[in-house]
Amino acid sequence: MPQNSPEPYEPVLSAEVRAALSTGLPVVALESTIIAHGLPRPRNLTVARELEGLVRSAGAVPATVAVLDGRAHVGLGEDQLERVAGGPAVRKLGHRDLAPALATGASGATTVSGTAFLAARAGVGVFATGGLGGVHREWAADQDESADLRLLARTGITVVCAGVKSILDVPATLQRLETLGVSVVGYGTGHFPGFYLSSSGEPVDWTVHSPGEVVEVIRAREALGGPASALIVANPVAEADQLDPALHDRVLAEALDACRERGISGQGVTPFLLDQLMRRTGGASLEANLAAVRGNVTLAAKIAVTATGLR
Repeated sequence: MPQNSPEPYEPVLSAEVRAALSTGLPVVALESTIIAHGLPRPRNLTVARELEGLVRSAGAVPATVAVLDGRAHVGLGEDQLERVAGGPAVRKLGHRDLAPALATGASGATTVSGTAFLAARAGVGVFATGGLGGVHREWAADQDESADLRLLARTGITVVCAGVKSILDVPATLQRLETLGVSVVGYGTGHFPGFYLSSSGEPVDWTVHSPGEVVEVIRAREALGGPASALIVANPVAEADQLDPALHDRVLAEALDACRERGISGQGVTPFLLDQLMRRTGGASLEANLAAVRGNVTLAAKIAVTATGLR
């Protein structure tokens, strides 16, 4: 086995990411599900390159995470990005799917839970994504809850996101995060973002106003010790870039009615609602999503750079 080659089931770090981590340079983890499953081709590859470029322009190193041929990768080369963007057999991998994927030699794009787990395992402390999963509507009936929440409750990583997907039960998700002991701070806002919307209308207990303040929270958590859990930095999409709130609410209400009428439940609800939002807003929901992701990636890179400078 070549020198520095990891064990078969250990994450493979790209040369750039390995060098950055070994010398204390800032690194930002990026998920790959948005590339493989969240955007149409060929725009998905263009966006993947753009997001990595935003990290670099802020002075940090991007570490896009994926599983290829049964190997977990933290940091992808151009050919690997192209595989994730263009491969028809690329699966969607949450944390629970990682072991089967590695054992069977599968390839897949990582969700929030899969990315956070592998990034933290590799020593990457900051992760940028669009929106988290959470507690689904009608939870009392089907107890449908994203695996993101429990994974973040036991993974020490800072996650910059635009809240949780607005199709979810946002108040219940915030309550669940509190129960699980996951810290949430609003970035420049006193309200939890609504993914496509700047605000979900739900308040947050703590607000920070700069990357430096985020880093101080990180440093305080490290000094206190205790159980490992994520710090969620809830960064709202700019009001100018958000989906029109009235259009969002109307389309979502009608899509939820359609779910009930068609008997769509469980794992089928989320993709149906997201598809309805995209189709019935003329693609405006997708553009709001991308605006949020861009803002989160830029902020995450600034946090990572600031953290490196303060140590």
